[in-house]
Amino acid sequence: MPAGKHKSRSMRRVYTKLTGSKVVIHYKKRKPSKATCAVCGAALSGVPRERPYKMQTMAKTKKRPSRPYGGVLCSKCMREKIKNV
Repeated sequence: MPAGKHKSRSMRRVYTKLTGSKVVIHYKKRKPSKATCAVCGAALSGVPRERPYKMQTMAKTKKRPSRPYGGVLCSKCMREKIKNV
């Protein structure tokens, strides 16, 4: 019987095959929602959907696009902002 904290669907069920052809369930936390643009709310491309402990170990260049307002604005809103400035 799983522990009480594993009974809710907030934990993801991952079926893992062990040696000796035994399959067990591992419980993992779900991934967070996609990062969104600060202006239009569109999903940002180039920004990974990872939990904070994984983002800590990731290189800065892998966390957001290397362009002005990268990781904050989508490319469309970024272009508009640069044109208007």
